[in-house]
Amino acid sequence: MASVLAKLRDLEVRTRPEHPDLTAALGRRWDELPEHVKTPNQMLGRRTAGCEGTHGVFPRCDLACTPCYHSKDANRVRVDGEHTVGEIDAQMGLLRELRGPGQYAQLIGGEVTLLEPDDHAAALQTMIDHGRKPMSMSHGDFDYEYLEALALDPATGKPRFKHLSFAGHFDSMMFGRRGIKAPPDEASLNPHRRAFCEMFQRLEAEHGVTHYLAHNMTVTPGNLGEVAQVIRDCRDMGFRMFSFQPAAFIGNTNRWKHDYREFSTDEVWRQVEAGAGGRLHWNAFQIGDPRCNRTAYGAYCGDRYAALLDEDDPRDAEVLDDFVGAFGGMDFEAPLLAVRLARGVGRNPRALRSGLGWARRFAGRAGGVRALLRSRPRAITYVMHSFMDADKVKPAWELLRRGEMSDEPAIRETQERLQACSYAMAHPESGELVPACAQHSVLDPAENLRLTEELPLVELPMASG
Repeated sequence: MASVLAKLRDLEVRTRPEHPDLTAALGRRWDELPEHVKTPNQMLGRRTAGCEGTHGVFPRCDLACTPCYHSKDANRVRVDGEHTVGEIDAQMGLLRELRGPGQYAQLIGGEVTLLEPDDHAAALQTMIDHGRKPMSMSHGDFDYEYLEALALDPATGKPRFKHLSFAGHFDSMMFGRRGIKAPPDEASLNPHRRAFCEMFQRLEAEHGVTHYLAHNMTVTPGNLGEVAQVIRDCRDMGFRMFSFQPAAFIGNTNRWKHDYREFSTDEVWRQVEAGAGGRLHWNAFQIGDPRCNRTAYGAYCGDRYAALLDEDDPRDAEVLDDFVGAFGGMDFEAPLLAVRLARGVGRNPRALRSGLGWARRFAGRAGGVRALLRSRPRAITYVMHSFMDADKVKPAWELLRRGEMSDEPAIRETQERLQACSYAMAHPESGELVPACAQHSVLDPAENLRLTEELPLVELPMASG
């Protein structure tokens, strides 16, 4: 009898819209947010606990970028699979404890494909085992043979993953890519972007491993005017997300070649909208602080872009509120979806009514029901992440650690943005989750210096004769 009751309790938990650990984590995150971001469209603490990233696991990279956010010692650290997997296990363990299951986590450091395929696979599996949804962050300069070795079990030749998520970083500020050491412009990288997407399409065709691909791009005065054309050229290649990062003064100062503050984030977003071919309703949703993040969800029906929600329509704001009220942080990829959906609607029946109205409006934005039936919609997300300069982050972080808020406006703003950060990295040794800007600006230099002693590069002997 006791075992039957235990199974029933377990089933009850597994069919909730969101896991109770996630419910608790979302509540904590909402309570921690500064008041200025606790808006009706805020998803941090209501829909997600935030994105996550690894640190100190493989800081080396084999390309040179201007700018480069890595500290000057990053390329003096050996890539070591055992170290990588061990560190990820500890970091993901803390993230699971503090943030619950089902959250998105980036496998990031230097260049992920410098890991051997089996070590890369072990790192991804470790993240999955801790309830994360991993995405490998890469410059995309690798071969199909590497991707296939990552995806397939070497003993059986069968897929060891059903799905892979990758972000490929492509921009003309990156130097050393095979076949194009110094790109003269963004358009010259389009064959490499296409080849990146085609590798994953081939993997799915040959082995059934599905994929989600993001395109990352650092924006400087040197390529700002090319952003719109990059999107026009690449939005049909297979990318599901386009993410843009206006360059910040972080990392190795020897790699700063431009005055990166000659333009505003509004200018970047205007370029993104021009490339997208329609207005991007980033105010419909907010993730963290609007000075840091803009996210626009939508889909293409043929060449027509349709926003998921219209930020000017109060009915769409109501839909969002009803959706969160019903489903909260529900993982739509987890098992028992039908039952969890039913329980979600049961706790907020308004979601069903308002959702039907939203469906009619979205169909109208996409050109009508016939257009939707004629051309299957392709979901694409546009994102802009504005990182902060190290000279502001360092004093702001030091004051926050002491529990003090600055009276100096620029430092105060930086503190507010750090408090609302949606992208954190775990430190199991202290039990802390650290905002990415603080990690890169304050902690990375000492961490990478220590790693040069723990994982020194092995010098190869000179060839004789």
